[in-house]
Amino acid sequence: MGHDHAHGTGSNRRRLSIAIGIVAAVLLLEVIGAWLTGSLALLADAGHMLSDLLGLIVALTATMVAARPATDRATFGFQRAEVFGALINGLILIVVAGVVSVAAITRLISASDAEVLGTPMLVVAVIGLAANLAAMVLLRPAAAKSINMRGAYLEVLGDALGSVAVIVAAIIILTTGFAQADAVASLVIAGMIVPRAYLLLRDVVRVFSQSTPADTDVTEIRRHLLGTAGVVAVHDVHVWAMTSGAHVFTAHIVVEPTVLAAGTDALLDELCGCLAVHFDVAHSTFQLEPAEHAEHEDHQHR
Repeated sequence: MGHDHAHGTGSNRRRLSIAIGIVAAVLLLEVIGAWLTGSLALLADAGHMLSDLLGLIVALTATMVAARPATDRATFGFQRAEVFGALINGLILIVVAGVVSVAAITRLISASDAEVLGTPMLVVAVIGLAANLAAMVLLRPAAAKSINMRGAYLEVLGDALGSVAVIVAAIIILTTGFAQADAVASLVIAGMIVPRAYLLLRDVVRVFSQSTPADTDVTEIRRHLLGTAGVVAVHDVHVWAMTSGAHVFTAHIVVEPTVLAAGTDALLDELCGCLAVHFDVAHSTFQLEPAEHAEHEDHQHR
C-alpha cells in the first residue's frame, strides 16, 4: 500500500507539473490578449488563471510535502499538507471572485464604451479553452482520489468554463456590437468561481473537523465487525480522514473470553482486512476487551 501511495504521489506530481506549464502559457496569452483587445473578460479570466496557477503550485508543493515519511513529531506523516493546500486554493478563489465582481460591476455602472476587439478576443479564448480541456483530461484521473488534486481539477474546470464565457461574449460583441457583454461575461466567471470555492472549502472543513468521511457508513462498518466470529459488541467508534482517501478508524471491540485465551492475532488480522477491503480504511486500531472491562468504561462515544 505504501508503494501504491508513493506511485500515486509521483504520478500526481507529474500531472500537476504539466498542468502548471499549460496554465502558465494560457495565462500569458490571456494577459497579452486582454491588453491588445481591451477585454475585461479576458483580464478577469487571466486573473482567475493566475489564482489557479498559484493554486496548482501550492498543490504541487503540498503533494511533495505529503510524500514525506512519518516522524516522531508527525506520527501520521504529512498527508494533511494536501488539505492545507486545498484550503489555500479555496481562499484564493474567493478573493479572485470578489476582485473580478467589483471590476465588472464598476464597468457596467459607468456604462463605459471602451472598445473591445472581438476577433482577437475570440481567438485567444478558443486557444485557452483547448488548453484547459487538455489540462482537465490530465488531472481528472487523480481528482477522485485526492482533495488536493480535486482542488486543482476544479480550478482548471473553472478556467475552461471561463473561456466559454469569454467566447460567448466575443461572439455577441462581433455580431451585435454590444461591448458590455464583456463585463457581463466577467460577472459570469466570478459567479462560477464561488460555488467551486464553497465545495472545496466544505471538504476542507470536513477533514479539519474530523467528521466522518462522506462516503463512509459507520452503521455498515459496525455491522461488518459484529459479523466477525468472536466479536460480541463494538463501541467507541471513531472514523475520520487525514486527507481524501486516507481514512483512519479506531474502535473498542468486546470479544468472547475464548478469543482472548486462544490469542488475538487472527481476529485482528480479520478485522483490519475487513476494513481495508470493504471500506478502504488504510489505518485501523482496535482495542480488544472482555465484557467485564467494557461494562465499567465511561461511555462518551458511540
